[in-house]
Amino acid sequence: MTSRKGTISVNTNDIFPIIKKWLYSEHDIFLRELVANATDAITKRATLARTQNQEIPTGKITVSVDKAAKTISIEDNGLGMTEAEVEKYIAQLAFSGAEEFVQKMKSEGNTPGNDIIGKFGLGFYSAFMVSSRVEVESLSMNAGSTPTKWVCEGETDYTFEASTKSDVGTKITLHINAESEEFLNAWKVSSTLKKFCDFMPYEIFVKDAEAKEESAHPGVINETQPIWKKDPSTLKDEDYKEFYRKQFPMDGEPLFWIHLKVDHPFTLDGVLFFPKLNPNKPFNESNIKLYNKQVFVSNNVKDIVPEFLSLLKGSIDSSDIPLNVSRSSLQGDPNIKKISNYVIKKVAESLKKLFNNDRARYETIWEDIQLFLKYGAISDNKFDEMMRDFVIFKNSDNKYVTLKEYTASIPEAYKTKMEGKVLYFEKGKSDYALRRELLSQGLQALETESYIDPHFTQHVEFTKLGDATYKFVSVDSEIASLLEQDATTDSDIKVKDLFTDILIGKTENKTEEEEDLDSLNHGGLKDIEIVKIKNSKAPAYFKVDEQMKRMNQMAKNMGNDSMFPVKKTLVINPGSPLIQNALKLHEKGNDALVKKIAHHVEDLAHISSEGLKHEDREAFVARTQELMQELTNLAL
Repeated sequence: MTSRKGTISVNTNDIFPIIKKWLYSEHDIFLRELVANATDAITKRATLARTQNQEIPTGKITVSVDKAAKTISIEDNGLGMTEAEVEKYIAQLAFSGAEEFVQKMKSEGNTPGNDIIGKFGLGFYSAFMVSSRVEVESLSMNAGSTPTKWVCEGETDYTFEASTKSDVGTKITLHINAESEEFLNAWKVSSTLKKFCDFMPYEIFVKDAEAKEESAHPGVINETQPIWKKDPSTLKDEDYKEFYRKQFPMDGEPLFWIHLKVDHPFTLDGVLFFPKLNPNKPFNESNIKLYNKQVFVSNNVKDIVPEFLSLLKGSIDSSDIPLNVSRSSLQGDPNIKKISNYVIKKVAESLKKLFNNDRARYETIWEDIQLFLKYGAISDNKFDEMMRDFVIFKNSDNKYVTLKEYTASIPEAYKTKMEGKVLYFEKGKSDYALRRELLSQGLQALETESYIDPHFTQHVEFTKLGDATYKFVSVDSEIASLLEQDATTDSDIKVKDLFTDILIGKTENKTEEEEDLDSLNHGGLKDIEIVKIKNSKAPAYFKVDEQMKRMNQMAKNMGNDSMFPVKKTLVINPGSPLIQNALKLHEKGNDALVKKIAHHVEDLAHISSEGLKHEDREAFVARTQELMQELTNLAL
C-alpha cells in the first residue's frame, strides 16, 4: 500500500504536552494502559469468535525490551484492527472503542459480560509520556483483512504505512525518549508489570533482547487466575495462606480471612486478611489493593474501605468502581457507599460467625483483632450495631466475657449497687489487692488497656444500643462504696492526721495553687482518706478521680501527658495491722521509724498500682534499706 497522512482529531495542538505532563501522575502507568488495551483486544476476539463459531486462540501478550534499539513493544493476539478502525479508535483521540464494542454486542443480542477493561480512549496515548515515536501494526481477524501500520511522532500528524505483520493481533512499538530510558531495562519493565498487571486474565511474557540465547525464552510474569476469582468452596486454608505469603512475604501467617464475592447489585470479588499486628512495625495504609477486572488501579481505598478496616490486608476487585481517565482515582458514585457497606457487613458477619462457632479461636486471636473491632465500633454506626455485643474483655479471673456476660455475672447481693456499672482496672496499673477484695465477694472487674479502651468505653457510655446502659468505673474509685465498712473511730482520725503530716505536710493556710504544687512535688499525692473495709488487711491504695483519669489518658494518647497531671488520693486502711502498729509507734514517740513506715506504705501503694517511675526507684531502695536496718536493730 502507499503511504497516507492524516491529522489526529483533537481540539487543540497542545494535547500532547498535556498528556505527557498531566494526564498521569506516574509515567510507568503507560505499561498498564497498553497491556490493559491488549487484554481487551483478546477478550473481544474471544467474544466474536464464539458468536461466529471460530476457533478461540489462547490469549497471550508479549512485552519485548530492546535496549540497543531503544524500543519497547507490546504485542497481543487479539482481534486486531483494519486501517479504518485504527483511524477511528486511535486517531480520533478519546473515542472509547471498548464502550462502543459493548453497545454493539448488546444491540446484536449478545452480552459480552464484564470482561472488557477499557473505558477510555485516552489510555493508548499514555505511550507518548515515554516515547518520541509510536508505531502501531495490526492485522484484523476479519477475513480478507490486510495488515496496516500507523506511525506518530508525538504531534497531531500521523502516517499510515504498509506492514508485513502476518499474525492476527496488534503490536505497539514505543521508541523511548531520552528522559525515559530507565524503562529500557527488562527488570524495570517486569517489576512494573508485576505491580500493575500481576493478575491480568491472560499470560504476559517479558522478553529481553539483551538476554543470552539460551535464556532468551520469555517468562510469564502474572497469575491469570487470582484467588479472589476462584470459587471459595474449591479453596483450602493453605491456598489462602500461600496467596498471603506471596503478597506479604515479610509477615507471619494471617489470623483469618474473608472471601468477598457478590454480583448484585454490583460486582465485587476480593479477599481480606486479618494480619497479626506488630506494634514495632509502622502501620501501612496501602495494604489493600484495588483492581478493576484484574487490572491494578490503586492502593488507596479509603473511599471504598472505611478507615478502621484499612488495618486489614488483601485485594478488592470490582468493575463497578467509577474511575477517572487514568483509572487511578475514584469519583463520587452511589456504588462506592454500597460497596463500603457490603465490606463492613461481610467483616462483621465473619467475626460473629467465628465468635458463635469457635469461641476459643476467637479469644485466641482477640489481642490482635480487638483494635479493628473497637476502632470500628467507635467510627462506624452500622459496625457498632453489629459488633458491640461481640467485644470481649478479660475479667479478674483472666477469662474473656462480653459486657452482657459481665452484667449477668454480678452477684444478686450487688445488683442494686452495681446497676448499670462496669468495674474496670487498667492493665499494668491497678492494685491486685483491691481486685482480690472484690473477688472475695464475687465481684469481677474488666481489664482495659490505655490505647483504645478509653475511647471505646466512653463511646459505649454515650452511645446507647438497645436497653442496656453502661457506666465504667475504676476499681479504686468504687471499692469503698461497694464493700462493707466498719465505723470510723477517733483512732482512725489520728491515723489520717499522722499520714497527712508525714506525706503531705501541714495544709493550713495554703492556697489551692500551693497545694497543687505540693501535690506535684509528692508524685501527684493530693489528699489522704480513711476507708475501713471489713476484713481487709491491705494497708493502703491510690484512688484517682474518674474524670481526671480519663482526661489524662486522652492527653497521653495525643502526646500531651504533661498537660493533665494526675492528682491522687492515698486511701489508708486503719484496720490494717501495719497501720495500727505505725500509730502505736507514734504514740510511743518513735516518729523517725513511723516516718519510714509511712513512706514505705506509700511506696507499696505505688508498686501495687502502676509501679514506681524510674527516677523514684533509687529513693525507694534507699528508704527500704533504712527501714529494714532499723527494724532489725529493734529485733536484736
